[in-house]
Amino acid sequence: MAPDISAVKANVTDAPAKAVEGHSRAYVTFLAGNGDYVKGVVGLVKGLRKVKSIYPLVVAVLPDVPKEHRNILTSQGCIVREIQPLYPPENQTQFAMPYYVINYSKLRIWEFVEYSKMIYLDGDIQVFDNIDHLFDLPDNYFYAVMDCFCEPTWSHTQQYQIGYCQQCPDKVHWPSHLGAKPPLYFNAGMFVYEPNLDTYRDLLQTVQVTKPTSFAEQDFLNMYFKDRYRPIPNVYNLVLAMLWRHPENVELEKVKVVHYCAAGSKPWRYTGKEENMEREDIKKLVKKWWDIYEDESLDYNNPLNMDRFTAALFQAGGVKFIPAPSAA
Repeated sequence: MAPDISAVKANVTDAPAKAVEGHSRAYVTFLAGNGDYVKGVVGLVKGLRKVKSIYPLVVAVLPDVPKEHRNILTSQGCIVREIQPLYPPENQTQFAMPYYVINYSKLRIWEFVEYSKMIYLDGDIQVFDNIDHLFDLPDNYFYAVMDCFCEPTWSHTQQYQIGYCQQCPDKVHWPSHLGAKPPLYFNAGMFVYEPNLDTYRDLLQTVQVTKPTSFAEQDFLNMYFKDRYRPIPNVYNLVLAMLWRHPENVELEKVKVVHYCAAGSKPWRYTGKEENMEREDIKKLVKKWWDIYEDESLDYNNPLNMDRFTAALFQAGGVKFIPAPSAA
């Protein structure tokens, strides 16, 4: 049985987002290096366009993102903003993935105070239904989807070792001899937050006195926002492992956001050879991503797309959007 998140779920509706006078909102993602993740970001912005989102996508890029990749992003209507790398204190931590250390740089997005509220999405995420209504969730909380502890990457945790997972807490109860049950833990590939300079400065100070752990900035954000965290349904960030670990908690036809974070699942690298990647549901989700990525009508400068965008603005009550120049 999945944890009861009805208190927050009741506030999440599919009603169109309200136009808020004098306040801007945006989606935001993060990009580092000169690798192929730029394809994921292009797919993401085209996905947001397909579902007629009325808000732009800001891409926080590190200095090592090459000019040609930045040009690709701006040509697709993204707002490119350069940030500086952020590193935790040095120690001997073995991160779950070697590149996780650079993900601490995501904390820089709390400095984007020209926006009153933002929705962060990893570059390996695709949006298959409009989620603009999440911007209307009550302020002063941190919203995200609960993670799953059943994959081997969590083998260092007590949850994995005893078979306990917050996705189905009744299957294996938390033993009393281990003390209090762990707080709810979210996946940081997608979250709703409010940029704030005081929070930004405190995040940067806190990270410098906090020992890094296996899941890097995700562990850190869970620690930092544990008292303000409110879970939202997994339709807003379906981690693919849920399909084989907790299928009873997944209604795939209702899923709005898919997170291609399982090994071998990145659509632009997909071969189908890795474990679980031969599943028919995975193949369909990969094809859905490619259908969006290859759809030229979703390109930013396509006349058909501009018609869709104008219609979306009209439905939203005339929200004005002027693309900001690249900060890079």
